[in-house]
Amino acid sequence: MELAQRGQETYVLEAAREIGTGTSSRNSEVIHAGLYYPTGSLRHRMCVSGRRKLYAYLNSHGVAHRRTGKMIVATDPDQVGKLESLLQQGHSNDVEGLSMLDASTAIALEPQLKCAAALMSAETGLLDSHGYMTALRNELEDLGGAVVLDAPVVGITILQDGHFKLRIGGREPYEITTRRLVNSAGLYAHRLAREMEGYDAATLPGFTLAKGNYFSCQTRPAFSHLIYPVPVNGGLGVHVTLDLAGQMRFGPDVEWLGHDNPDLIDYRVDATRSDDFYEAVRRYWPGLPYGAIVPDYAGCRPKLTGPNEPAADFRIDGPALHGHEGLVHLFGIESPGLTSSLAIAEYVADSLETHDA
Repeated sequence: MELAQRGQETYVLEAAREIGTGTSSRNSEVIHAGLYYPTGSLRHRMCVSGRRKLYAYLNSHGVAHRRTGKMIVATDPDQVGKLESLLQQGHSNDVEGLSMLDASTAIALEPQLKCAAALMSAETGLLDSHGYMTALRNELEDLGGAVVLDAPVVGITILQDGHFKLRIGGREPYEITTRRLVNSAGLYAHRLAREMEGYDAATLPGFTLAKGNYFSCQTRPAFSHLIYPVPVNGGLGVHVTLDLAGQMRFGPDVEWLGHDNPDLIDYRVDATRSDDFYEAVRRYWPGLPYGAIVPDYAGCRPKLTGPNEPAADFRIDGPALHGHEGLVHLFGIESPGLTSSLAIAEYVADSLETHDA
């Protein structure tokens, strides 16, 4: 949409037969505030800018969303220091609407909560991700662009004149030549880059996969805010999210898959993982009744670092890194990728224009 707004003839080549069937729909649909990420990182800058742009876009396009607010909870006194560190990080990141709550204030807001303290993030919210993607698609098409479905890219060659030749599979294979190419293939972005003829694969970051499982809760909603524990290695911890109707679900956990092949991902949720979910959630909601949660759905994170390694920043690899004018790769766009999407689009479009100049 951003490229089309700038007058570019724009086509989205979608391997699936419908939009948004991958990571874009297999997530919590949370609008993140931007408080977790190192100051100055792409995750920080894209999330804070993207969140502000996203709320404005959702409002102007009539896409369902709600600022629910989020409470990050310390379940014992030893974790309060972590909340205070997150508060300082959020202030450093210019995140609005943050405040520390003592236990009594937090429990007054959420009577079923158990905590020693909580950090309130008032700017966190929820959106209808499919409504958002539909609005983007409609605007792209109104600007003369197109989403081409059932169009898997099976090969890319960098031509001598710097253009890119794409071989498209599907029911009727064909080729496209373009001077600008944005590799935004999510879980498949590494594969496309690695197999690109004329591209130096040595520039690619590491890559592995971490599945995230969700369980839905069959009880009446116990909370009106999103409830998060302090962050854990690889993710933000098993948290309580809500859909726009108020129904609760828990997740995602972090299940390292130990490989980098998206074709091997099994998106079924193993019901035996529920024991870990009960244990995690009952730390801050002791009243969760046994038998209340059932397997729901799963997603997968495109990770640039593995278990017990510091979380990586987004990688937006443009000509300054790889030397090919008109080419941008998006690697490791996991959370808060959905929140950041409009800011990432602007960043990519700006970088292409800068190098054209």
